[in-house]
Amino acid sequence: MTSVAIVTGASSGIGAATARRLAAEGFHVLAAARRTDRLAALVAEIEAAGGAATAVACDVTSDESVAGLAATADTAPGPVTLLVNNAGGARGLDPVETADVGDWQWMYDVNVLGTLRVTKALLPALERSGAGTVVIVSSTAGHVVYEGGGGYTAAKHAQTAIAGTLRLELSGRPIRVIEIDPGMVKTEEFGLVRFDGDADRAAAVYAGVAEPLVADDVADCVAWCATRPHHVNVDQLVVRPLAQAAQHKVHRN
Repeated sequence: MTSVAIVTGASSGIGAATARRLAAEGFHVLAAARRTDRLAALVAEIEAAGGAATAVACDVTSDESVAGLAATADTAPGPVTLLVNNAGGARGLDPVETADVGDWQWMYDVNVLGTLRVTKALLPALERSGAGTVVIVSSTAGHVVYEGGGGYTAAKHAQTAIAGTLRLELSGRPIRVIEIDPGMVKTEEFGLVRFDGDADRAAAVYAGVAEPLVADDVADCVAWCATRPHHVNVDQLVVRPLAQAAQHKVHRN
């Protein structure tokens, strides 16, 4: 029987790359995001490549929308064995002193409460499968703070706390909890969202960095962790480009 994987934030970037990769690994992917036009294109691409996927409109900041995702999962063509909590993002780079509370609230709602809502809603299905896996895509910002990153690092630290707490609480039940923490990843939208559409500021983050990570690199990590034998739990995987020795140390040409 085909296993079902659910990927949130699947309309672009790491989420879309993860949906493609998991479909190639044989999962039927429920690709969840708000932008249904992009999801439709993604599903068509996956199916053209011989995979199986279903588009599910879902806003992780809405209880009702997440309940709809769970209802769709209950009618999926197989057991739900994998949940990839990928939906998230950053807004702004202001110091705490002048922080925009709305930006912080959005980051907390999407990254932290979104992970909470979706995980709560899907845990029953994951447990019924007898071999469930929860993946939380967080960030190296969940380990190290930096100037201007207070809101984003606070949200990512909270996701790391969720992963660790959930692993303790699910001990003895057939559900793994895996946290994947990418460093510098260049995607088409992350920087644009953070800098309110300012393409120059978004591009400057990667200036001189020969090879930042790309979405497919992170998707590869998700797939590798998720396809280990179920008794193998990769608690935490930190992945950075070679050019990034640490959060604050990046080699630029």
